[in-house]
Amino acid sequence: MAHIEHDVFQNKERSNWLRMRTLVVLRWFAITGQVCAVLGAIYVYNLTLEIGLISLVIGAPVLVNIVSYFLYPENRRLTEREADILIGFDLVQLGLLLFLTGGLNNPFALLILAPIAVAATILPLRSMLILGLTALAIVTVLRFESIAILTSAGVPLILPDLFVFGFWLSLIIGVVFVSIYARQVTQETMSMGEALVATQMALAREQKLTDLGGVVAAAAHELGTPLATIKLVSSELIDELGDNTELCDDAKLIRDQANRCRDILQSMGRAGKEDHLLRQAPLETVIREASEPHMDRGKIVDIHLLPTNDPNERQPDIFRRPEIIHGVRNLIQNAVDFTDTVVDVEISWTASTISLRISDDGPGYPQSVLNRIGEPFVGRRKTTEDRTPRPGYEGMGLGLFIAKTLLERSNATLQFANGGSTEIFGIQRGAIVSVEWPRNMIEADTETSRGALGQNTPIN
Repeated sequence: MAHIEHDVFQNKERSNWLRMRTLVVLRWFAITGQVCAVLGAIYVYNLTLEIGLISLVIGAPVLVNIVSYFLYPENRRLTEREADILIGFDLVQLGLLLFLTGGLNNPFALLILAPIAVAATILPLRSMLILGLTALAIVTVLRFESIAILTSAGVPLILPDLFVFGFWLSLIIGVVFVSIYARQVTQETMSMGEALVATQMALAREQKLTDLGGVVAAAAHELGTPLATIKLVSSELIDELGDNTELCDDAKLIRDQANRCRDILQSMGRAGKEDHLLRQAPLETVIREASEPHMDRGKIVDIHLLPTNDPNERQPDIFRRPEIIHGVRNLIQNAVDFTDTVVDVEISWTASTISLRISDDGPGYPQSVLNRIGEPFVGRRKTTEDRTPRPGYEGMGLGLFIAKTLLERSNATLQFANGGSTEIFGIQRGAIVSVEWPRNMIEADTETSRGALGQNTPIN
C-alpha cells in the first residue's frame, strides 16, 4: 500500500486537467459577449466609446484562438506554464477592455472573477497566487484610472466615489474569497477522488491475490493424482532397475522432481482453493488471516472470542471477502503502528449482528481529528516528537479511509473512539475501533458452511 499511495498521490499535475479546446470555446463565448456589449452600448444606448482601441483589444483573443486552432490539436492537455500564460492573457485582455470602457464604472468589471475561479480550480498554488495578485493589481488600477464612457450629449458616465469604492472593495474581497473557496472545494474533491482510486487499487490487488491463490490451489488439487501416479510408477521402476544404475538414477530423478512439484504447488496454494468450502470460514479464522501480516512486528496481537449466552453455540461462518480481509487488516495495522505493547481484538456475535472491536494501549486519537476519522488526509495522529522513531510515516488518513470504505462495502458500520478510563490487561486503552455487520449480510449459509461440498465445479 505504501507504494500505491506514493504513486497515486505524489503526482498532482493539476493543470493537465484543462484541454486547449475548453479554453478556446470559453474564449469564443467571451469574445461574443464583448462584441454584443460594445454594439449594444453604441447602437442601443448611443454611448461614445474608443472603438479603434476596443477593436484591437477584442481582436487579440480572436487571433489567439485562430493560432491555437492551427497549432494545437483540440484534445491537447495544457502544461502548467501554458495554462498560466493563457489564463493570464485572458485576465490582462479583460482588464484592458475595462480600462477602455469606464473601469469600475462599468458593471461588467465583475467578470474579472471568472479567470480567477478557473485558476484556483486547475493551477498549482504558486500560479494561482500570481494570477490572483495580478487581478488585484488590475482592479486597483481601474479604481483610479480608466477612459470614461460618454453619453450622446458628451457627458461622462461616472458613479459617485462611494459606489466606486464599494465596488472596488467588493471585487477585492470577491477575488480572495472565490480563490479560497474554489480551491478548497477542488482540493477536497481531488483528495476524495484519489483516495477512492487507491481504495479500488487495493481491493483489486486483494482480489487478484485471492483469485490467484484459488487457481493455484485448484491446480495443486487437480495435479495431485497424476503426480502421485508418476511417483508410484517411478518407485516401481527403481525397484525393477536396481541392476541398471544409469536408468535407476533417472527414475529416482523423476520421483524427486514429482515430489518437488507437489511441494511447490502445496506451498503456492496456501491461500485456498476457489471452491465452496474455502469461500467461507469461521469468523475467528478470517480475522486471524487478516491479522497475520502484523503478528510478528514486536507487538502482542491478542484475538479472542467474547463469551455468548450459549457456551455450546458454534461461531458463525462468514464469507472470505477481500474487502473484509483487507479492511480489517488495515485497522489492525493502524493499531499495531501506534500501540505501545498490545492490540486487543474482540470478536462477538448475536442473533442479528457480528461485531469486532480493535483496541490498543497507545495514545489514542487526537480530539482535533476524532470526528473526521475515515476521511482522506485528515491529519496526523501523532506529534512531531511522537513520530521521531518512525520518520517514514506520513499520516493515518488514507489507511483508515480505505479500511472504512472497504468495510462499508460489506455493509459494516464503523465507530472510532478513545478508551478513556477502561483498561486492557491492566493497561489503559488508547484508540478503539468498533465494526458491526448485520449477520445475514456476511454469514455463510448454515446448510452448506460445514456440510458436504457436492460435486467439484470445473475451472474454465
